[in-house]
Amino acid sequence: MNNITIKPRMLKGRVKVPPSKSIAHRAIIAAALSKGDCTIGNVALSSDIEATLNGIRALGSKYTYSKKDGRVSIGTRKRSGGSIEIDCGESGSTLRFLIPIALLSGKKIKLIGHGRLMQRPMEPYLKMFSMHGISCITEGNCMYLDGKLKSGAYEIEGNISSQFITGLLFALPLTEGDSEIIVTTTAESKGYIDLTLDVLKKFGIRVENHNYMRYVIPGGQSYKAQNFIVEGDYSQAAFFLVAGAIGGDVVCEGLSADSLQGDREIIDIIKRTGAKIEEKDGGIRARQTGVMHGITVDAREIPDLVPIISVLLAFCRGESNIINAGRLRMKESDRLEAICSELGHLGADITEGADSLKIVGRQVLESNNVSSRNDHRIAMALAIAAQRCEGLDITIIDAGEAVKKSYPDFFEVYNKL
Repeated sequence: MNNITIKPRMLKGRVKVPPSKSIAHRAIIAAALSKGDCTIGNVALSSDIEATLNGIRALGSKYTYSKKDGRVSIGTRKRSGGSIEIDCGESGSTLRFLIPIALLSGKKIKLIGHGRLMQRPMEPYLKMFSMHGISCITEGNCMYLDGKLKSGAYEIEGNISSQFITGLLFALPLTEGDSEIIVTTTAESKGYIDLTLDVLKKFGIRVENHNYMRYVIPGGQSYKAQNFIVEGDYSQAAFFLVAGAIGGDVVCEGLSADSLQGDREIIDIIKRTGAKIEEKDGGIRARQTGVMHGITVDAREIPDLVPIISVLLAFCRGESNIINAGRLRMKESDRLEAICSELGHLGADITEGADSLKIVGRQVLESNNVSSRNDHRIAMALAIAAQRCEGLDITIIDAGEAVKKSYPDFFEVYNKL
């Protein structure tokens, strides 16, 4: 079922938060680079994670996945053939993380993308490759690379995506000589770099982080095989925490209180509006209050939270602003335009700027048909907004397919609540 129809009502119950997709990508790649067998526990097989698993297989790893217990077993095998082809699906993490790793082989590489993937920015890699003798040609939904990644000094922008830095951090320890990454602009999404550095450390890789602007990487290192458990995902929990903050009663289980995930900021954002965050029976829930008010949110470090934060602020008294959000225009959809337009169809008072949103809160929204824009975070945010809509049922176009990217059973969980 692709179009999802929702009868507006409040959500109530308990949710086991799905595992962090961001951490799972990183742990799977680190395991694939290890010399030995590894087990990664608590992995949900979304289409993005499946793209990374298929990517490591193309690079010479083997894996098995147990749906019963969410466990991935990863080992190595010998590759055959003179070139490498990786289908990255619609996963920006898969594409940007695996490019430097594939370039370690010195083989010709073909990368395939779907949806808007190949329209997303790649300039940091392209500039860097041209300076290091690596050929890169993009044709339609394919990218062709020819060259070999070697040790050295790599300059790269930090304000487009931290994924470029992560890709280099994975690959450069395996080159023969020492390397450094020099970030030439303001570093953004530092929380994602923290996740990368934490996974690297757990797999035995040493990196010196100089205030996120320079990374010193000794060469000739090797990844140590580990068993790894993926923690719960704050970016997915955000949908159900906001569901509680706007009137529902949902307890989220499986979140780590000392997590390095940048999207843990959703807890502070909910508190800042005047809603309450409570611990209940080993979980966390948000509760609506009568004093919830507009706030300003800087999205520079938390771009993935913007769609669901927009829903939260749509029900907070007074004006709210989300700023420094320009990067959202090059996600699975133009998320600034998409959330503005689709929440607008539900009657929200929301306007977009070049890199911002202005929202004036209302008590209720109105039922209407809306579109997911084939974007998982837009689909889930609209489903949460449906709680506070008055009128007939709401149909979200293409929502069933969109959520497969990160949270395939989202609507099953939603319906149980």
